[in-house]
Amino acid sequence: MAATLSLLKFPIVPQKTHHPQSKLPVLSKPSKHIISNESINPPKLITETINHLKSASLPLTTLALPFFLGTKEALAVNGEFGILEGRSFALIHPIVMGSLFFYTLWAGYLGWQWRRVRTVQTEINELKKQVKPNPVTPEGKPVEAAPSSVEFKIQQLTEERKELLKGSYKDRHFNAGSILLAFGVLESVGGGVNTWFRTGKLFPGPHLFAGAAITVLWAAAAALVPSMQKGSETARSLHIALNAINVTLFIWQIPTGIDIVFKVFEFTKWP
Repeated sequence: MAATLSLLKFPIVPQKTHHPQSKLPVLSKPSKHIISNESINPPKLITETINHLKSASLPLTTLALPFFLGTKEALAVNGEFGILEGRSFALIHPIVMGSLFFYTLWAGYLGWQWRRVRTVQTEINELKKQVKPNPVTPEGKPVEAAPSSVEFKIQQLTEERKELLKGSYKDRHFNAGSILLAFGVLESVGGGVNTWFRTGKLFPGPHLFAGAAITVLWAAAAALVPSMQKGSETARSLHIALNAINVTLFIWQIPTGIDIVFKVFEFTKWP
């Protein structure tokens, strides 16, 4: 394609045809540019081609540039991206993902505490159904009696729920999940881009596939939030299950991540 575009400024080479009365080749049409034997000398033709390419406009050069680059030259492994190929930039991914692992556990704790707020209220409601009415005297006055074990349990759970509500776990869990989703997806993609910066390719394997699965699970768990807000217990259970699988994959991915960090120190330099 680049060669075709560059020919826009090349001299026109006339086609040769045979005259009916002569066996000698003649020009079919007169042309202002006639290529002599000297002009078709390969070295000279290459020089003229380069000169024409240099005179091409910027948009034409930009359009044709990818076609001039061979596969090797197109790979970002020769320092074209500077610090983006260095050790400093490569270590961002393991540091951020390591932090997100612990942040995932924290978000899970907040979510579990919010779930506890809801389940405690359910327990209280069930226990209230077991409370027997207080006895009354023949005059209709209630008889004072020590609280039963069921009533005592209700009191305990009520106090526990009050303390849980003070923690604002619902809002904190939602905010933590949003931050985890945003930075997790960003750095998951960023890790693959950084690998391409350093090596010019990606390496299919456990770490790459597990990272992709974790990213998908983050998105899937977040997609269940609207149904959860409407009170769907199925969505809540599925949300918990997806995040449990996510944490398991995260833990399983740590050893392969550490191996990659060792390779970063082996094959990269500061900065």
